[in-house]
Amino acid sequence: MREMERVESEALLAATERLVDETSEDKQFAADDVRHIHQIWLGEIYAWAGEYRNVNITKSGFPFAAAAEIPRLMQEFSRGPLRQYTPCDTNVIQEQEEALAVVHAELILIHPFREGNGRCARVLSTLMALQTDLPPLDFTGIRGAEKQRYIAAIHAALDRNYEPMKLVMRRVIERSLRSYAKVT
Repeated sequence: MREMERVESEALLAATERLVDETSEDKQFAADDVRHIHQIWLGEIYAWAGEYRNVNITKSGFPFAAAAEIPRLMQEFSRGPLRQYTPCDTNVIQEQEEALAVVHAELILIHPFREGNGRCARVLSTLMALQTDLPPLDFTGIRGAEKQRYIAAIHAALDRNYEPMKLVMRRVIERSLRSYAKVT
């Protein structure tokens, strides 16, 4: 298990670097781009990388979208949040928070892949943040009580209440800006 985590983490870092290099500031993301992110990351590890799941899943009793609905939901995701919020080209912090919150929460609720949905959503969020000239996003603070707030924010998004996720993203952006300031 530990070895798989290490291999996946190394692959995620390499995939993120590659995706940053190949993503333009004016890129409008679509469902196929989300699949591409997943495939670039896990394609050398799992045969099913980039493929939508075909089984229903739950986490801690919380059911994600039914597997049979994923292709339709991902197309709606493309026509809705991804079209509305990408390219993410605003310099207004509140608009950045909203774009990141809505896209991230909606992707997590669909949960299109068997594994790696959260990490894939974080990569997409980082690519969007870079379009706004924010530094790479630092999600390391989402643990303990903050992770519980993050999970509650995902649940709130079921009712299209994105305020809790905006707050999570505000803290991620603030942490990222502090981290970036320390290294520059």
